[in-house]
Amino acid sequence: MVLIAHLSDLHVGAHNHVEKTLLDSIDQVNNLNPDLIVLTGDLTDNGYYLEFLKVNDYLDLFENPVMVVPGNHDARHVGNETFEEIFHNRSGTLSNDTDDLTVIGLDSSEPDLDYGKVGRPQQVWMEDELLKAQKNNQYKIIALHHHIIPVPKTGRERNVLADAGDILHSLTNNNVDLVISGHKHVPHVWKLQNTVFVTAGTVSSLKLRGKDSNSFNTYNIEKNALEINLNQVNGKKHLMAKFENKCSI
Repeated sequence: MVLIAHLSDLHVGAHNHVEKTLLDSIDQVNNLNPDLIVLTGDLTDNGYYLEFLKVNDYLDLFENPVMVVPGNHDARHVGNETFEEIFHNRSGTLSNDTDDLTVIGLDSSEPDLDYGKVGRPQQVWMEDELLKAQKNNQYKIIALHHHIIPVPKTGRERNVLADAGDILHSLTNNNVDLVISGHKHVPHVWKLQNTVFVTAGTVSSLKLRGKDSNSFNTYNIEKNALEINLNQVNGKKHLMAKFENKCSI
């Protein structure tokens, strides 16, 4: 079994960011001892340099391998350049110890714009990485900030992925197993063809809808099943979805 923790939308630097909530979630993740930890953007609220430095301090508290990809807030105020300076890459890949799973992280941010775009060059790179993963019989996960399929209960659709149709077509054609994102602060699960799409809530911002609470997702990936759990920072946990799975893990 492989366990992945997925956190999103920290919004460090915002007046409604709660540091204690983030620190509590980091403790919870460390206690779970996941194989990989993925953060899908909006690490900062304004893309300011000092915000990124603070985020880096938080990331140092995690005890397992971490992948980060930028969100639209991270690309504000030349934050796209700062992200690359501090974290080195805005996209990349991360595999587990046994190399039977790979996470492909995409940069869907555009400088100083809220909508997202993957872009054709990055799409070609993603497809090449998916082909390698397929040849190596790896479980394939895509991580990005912007959602590809609209999320219910989030109001009028805006700030979307500009090339969502092309990316969606590419993902399903390449038999991606799991796509994880954030952006809307609302956890939700879709399944399209053989691909599962999961959005995460916000882990430490008070920009919450209705009675939602701060949370992060965990994915238990086994040979015959994918289990998706919502972990509320207040300690409650519930199963979001479970799907049959066929992989080498």
